[in-house]
Amino acid sequence: MESLLSLSIAVICGLLLSRLAKKLNLPAVTAYLVAGILVGPFVLGKIGIPGLGFTSHENVKSFSLLCDVALGFIAFDIGNEFRITQLRQIGRQATIIALFQAVAATVVVDAVLIMLHIIFPELISLPCAIILGAIATATAPAATLMVVRQYKAEGPLTKILLPIVALDDAIGLVVFAISFGIARALLSGGISIISILVEPLLEVVLSIALGAIMGFILSFLEKFFHSNSKRLSIVIALVLLTVALSMMKFEVFGVHIGFSSLLVCMMLGTVFCNVCDFSEDMMERANKWTAPLFVLFFVLSGAELDLSVFTQLSVVIIGIVYIISRSFGKYFGASISAKFTKCDSNICKYLGITLLPQAGVALGMSLTVSESFGDVGSIVRNITLFAVLVYELVGPLLTKIALTKAGEISEKPEIIKIPNKD
Repeated sequence: MESLLSLSIAVICGLLLSRLAKKLNLPAVTAYLVAGILVGPFVLGKIGIPGLGFTSHENVKSFSLLCDVALGFIAFDIGNEFRITQLRQIGRQATIIALFQAVAATVVVDAVLIMLHIIFPELISLPCAIILGAIATATAPAATLMVVRQYKAEGPLTKILLPIVALDDAIGLVVFAISFGIARALLSGGISIISILVEPLLEVVLSIALGAIMGFILSFLEKFFHSNSKRLSIVIALVLLTVALSMMKFEVFGVHIGFSSLLVCMMLGTVFCNVCDFSEDMMERANKWTAPLFVLFFVLSGAELDLSVFTQLSVVIIGIVYIISRSFGKYFGASISAKFTKCDSNICKYLGITLLPQAGVALGMSLTVSESFGDVGSIVRNITLFAVLVYELVGPLLTKIALTKAGEISEKPEIIKIPNKD
């Protein structure tokens, strides 16, 4: 009973605040995140009444399965942006920009934090600086997608934005794994080629392969049904099955094998939208069905934000340096590569701003570090939490402003069809 009460209060609070956000001309995503903070452990949950908000971070994490499912559907929806007809037009540009801006963010953050380490070695260690540089690659697909959907953004910037955000995940996984291996070598004195190169590449390749297989299975199963409700049920069932399979982890001849849920579900959506004739209709129906799930996902994300990081001066200082250097790398990396690939002038000006939101993938990376590196891992985790808190609250608004400046959001957006987490 207490769990259902907490979830219902979370959704209601998020929806009510979204009305206030509309009056203030703010994205609904921001309202959901603020609602999460209000019903989270630091505000309503502090009262300590079970069911009235979330009383602890452990309480919030007990609903992590719902967040995993929501991210699966978000990634599935992003896969719709990889239709072959569209990729023929922007595929080369999106790939080059995605790679360049991700690497630029890593290089800039690494350079600035390593310099900070040289000047103030007691403030931040070298392994910590290297890992934070890798985490800088990650962009939050969920917040970006919801802002695009809420305001029905259309135009060159929007078309290239979502594929880039999706590609960010694959690039980020590889960069993070390499940096993680280097940091581990610095701490232990040993280098493992398997952990630095083999395992991250396997994760990307196997995730794409698993997603493709599930996409063909979904397209095949859809042929046996003619009712829209049953077709929708098959879509939902296959996304749930794909999320479950992407959680598998095992070891073969000393090589750790795992999958990226975002990549797997994105590939599921990509294959489905290119193989199934009525995929567009099914994806639109799935978006409507998942509306309350997405609201809940962002509220839970807000509740998970740890406000206690503001009490640690060193975390705040490094966090501010990280946010500024990452934003610089993302913005100019996107702008330079967009000019190189001869993109529209609005893409060159505003794309970098839309790539600033950061959440789930970055948090997942920091959790891996905190579980492996002790004190260094804890510092990385807290700095990432601080950055995510800032990016999640400010990022959606900046994305909306950038899309508006680019002329791809009308002044009076229509009512959302779907709701507004390395």
